[in-house]
Amino acid sequence: MDEIEEGSSNNSLRRVGTGSSDRRWVDGSEVDSETPPFYEIRDRDYSFGNLRRRLMIKPKRADSLDVEAMEIAASHGHNLKDLSLLGTIGIAFQTLGVVYGDMGTSPLYVFSDVFSKVPIRSEVDVLGALSLVIYTIAVIPLAKYVFVVLKANDNGEGGTFALYSLICRYAKVNKLPNQQPADEQISSFRLKLPTPELERALGIKEALETKGYLKTLLLLLVLMGTSMIIGDGILTPAMSVMSAMSGLQGEVEGFGTNALVLSSIVILVALFSIQRFGTGKVGFLFAPVLALWFFSLRAIGIYNLLKYDITVIRALNPFYIVLFFKKNSKQAWSALGGCVLCITGAEAMFADLGHFSVRSIQMAFTCVVFPCLLLAYMGQAAYLTKHPEASARIFYDSVPGSLFWPVFVIATLAAMIASQAMISATFSCVKQAMALGCFPRLKIIHTSKKRIGQIYIPVINWFLMIMCILVVSIFRSTTHIANAYGIAEVGVMMVSTVLVTLVMLLIWQTNLFLAICFPLIFGSVETIYLLAVLTKILEGGWVPLVFATFFLTVMYIWNNGSVLKYQSEVRERISMDFMRELGSTLGTIRIPGIGLLYNELVQGIPSIFGQFLITLPAIHSTIIFVCIKYVPVPVVPQEERFLFRRVCPKDYHMFRCIARYGYKDVRKEDSRVFEQLLIESLEKFLRCEALEDALESTLNDFDPDRVSVASDTYTDDLMAPLIHRAKRSEPEQEFDSEVLPSPSVGSSMEEDPALEYELAALREATDSGLTYLLAHGDVRAKKNSIFVKKLVINYFYAFLRRNCRAGAANLTVPHMNILQAGMTYMV
Repeated sequence: MDEIEEGSSNNSLRRVGTGSSDRRWVDGSEVDSETPPFYEIRDRDYSFGNLRRRLMIKPKRADSLDVEAMEIAASHGHNLKDLSLLGTIGIAFQTLGVVYGDMGTSPLYVFSDVFSKVPIRSEVDVLGALSLVIYTIAVIPLAKYVFVVLKANDNGEGGTFALYSLICRYAKVNKLPNQQPADEQISSFRLKLPTPELERALGIKEALETKGYLKTLLLLLVLMGTSMIIGDGILTPAMSVMSAMSGLQGEVEGFGTNALVLSSIVILVALFSIQRFGTGKVGFLFAPVLALWFFSLRAIGIYNLLKYDITVIRALNPFYIVLFFKKNSKQAWSALGGCVLCITGAEAMFADLGHFSVRSIQMAFTCVVFPCLLLAYMGQAAYLTKHPEASARIFYDSVPGSLFWPVFVIATLAAMIASQAMISATFSCVKQAMALGCFPRLKIIHTSKKRIGQIYIPVINWFLMIMCILVVSIFRSTTHIANAYGIAEVGVMMVSTVLVTLVMLLIWQTNLFLAICFPLIFGSVETIYLLAVLTKILEGGWVPLVFATFFLTVMYIWNNGSVLKYQSEVRERISMDFMRELGSTLGTIRIPGIGLLYNELVQGIPSIFGQFLITLPAIHSTIIFVCIKYVPVPVVPQEERFLFRRVCPKDYHMFRCIARYGYKDVRKEDSRVFEQLLIESLEKFLRCEALEDALESTLNDFDPDRVSVASDTYTDDLMAPLIHRAKRSEPEQEFDSEVLPSPSVGSSMEEDPALEYELAALREATDSGLTYLLAHGDVRAKKNSIFVKKLVINYFYAFLRRNCRAGAANLTVPHMNILQAGMTYMV
């Protein structure tokens, strides 16, 4: 199995020996499975004309990291090639086994649930229910998801968090204040935005950025949608498997409720046990079975239509829906909750998008799933017009007697596969939530080297399995599970409608009328369904609400605690005045070696560095502050991932490296490879810096009246451009086009004694070894905080931090050569 492990259960982080053999990486959900270069600046064309053009830009208040990012983005493109038609068909075939299993098995239980609320007294009941099902499938999965929502993907990634990250890139609504202008230079970050003059978009953007309660409301909406998807991941397997196994009741003598529950549990355990093999392998294994299942649905539907009553196609006339409600009134309203079951799993079309592609999902639905489902429901309706008493077991009773056992076997396998859609969607949503700081860190295993979106989360997998077993054991009936099922489905759909509407208003160049029509049409339909399913809260509908509330609470506490911790780090960072007072020795002994201090700050020197200065008898001659930072994009291209800059004057030998990752990135690299890439990247940075200084000095010699720039101090707010290293006093002026650099710059740079000295010092430090400096932080509420905050931070958030992955496992560092210092953050 092609498997990349992204976590470890080893949380014991103490200093260990300096041996380097058999060192492994323990990853915390980052990078691409192809080992990427650690430093993104490739060998540039240092022609004088190119460098001169870069120097001509006025860099007022520019960040050195921003300048570097702009250079990279300008010289590298990332145009993903579309798959060929044959490749798209192959992926579309896989979607049958992963995305459409849930929706494909809905004929097992939809009409049986609907007609348990509305007895069949005339053909109006049958035709009205059939018309409801047809137009529910046509409006929600087909019109909404296939034609609109799938297009709102975030560079091929779907789900509520993908929409949230898309919005975060346009409006600064992320509550964690670590955004930088350099992030906007990532090629996958860029958006096709409406014109800046569009007052509507700018007004909404300003409101989202300036009003804190709107940021919180948007975050809660996203967390609620994610919680509902996780709830679906619990209810879908229970419902699908029990519905399939219920076919044995009445067919096999003595097969009662206890046997149904026990057999369902056995199948559920088997289903969750094979998840570790990965979505790709499961998809190829399941896709043939689902293809056979859809063929069976179509064949049985056509058979029943031709044999019993082909005139049920009259249900294509929506007027039968009006007649259905007019005839059955309150009972029809209750039955409407059963109709929702025909679109269960529709959200998986969007949530599972990261595993496949937009075209493949659209192709599979329009060409296979949609026509087969329509024929299946029409066939059952035709059978019911002649046998209304068979509504309780409509699916199996409508199957020709000689085909019962083959269809039962296929249905059972299809029910197992149906669960795969929401299980995969749950894994994707949890991964996205973790990357965006909204879910406790868990071990993630990437099950494919080719498609980084295919993941497996052991803790979530076994949690879902246990909850499924509990639901089956407690409810013991598909009718009660169906009552709970609809609420979770409609809740997720409504969240998607709100977020897609926001994307239309903020990002797409959508006409205001069309942008209003989307929530007006689809939101109205979903609201009607929501009101119908909410009437079943006391009959089992409380289950998804309990699950959603639990996960919403966990995610919000984690996000809020993480934001407070980051704000505390910002407040307590070490001032540059203090660093200058310490001098280049940092008030201690500098010994050869490189210290990699991992922290979350993108600006300034973290306070934990002071703890190391106090605790250790000596500090390394070279210090690199490594910041692992997630940006709201699916994947950061490899050559755009890492940015370097210098911290303090040159004789301090201190640097900052910001490592930027998307929420789909995964990393696999040996620690020795990592160290080699890091040193090579730092050497490139030093040579780049020396060349720019030499060139600028030469250009200034041509015109002594033009004095460039800016800073006589080394600030900690990242405001000194990369191309300005020396002390200067006056603002920079643009250079005239006729001013040319001296051809001796390149040769003089090669003989620069300062550069050679710094490179020699770096090599000496490298030979002495690298040490990883980690913080073992504790977060506590201040004494004057209110009781609720103390309860949440000191107990709930602390419990989550103690029981999630931390230290080396989270920050992607090897287990060798670790130093750890404790620190308490008061929030």
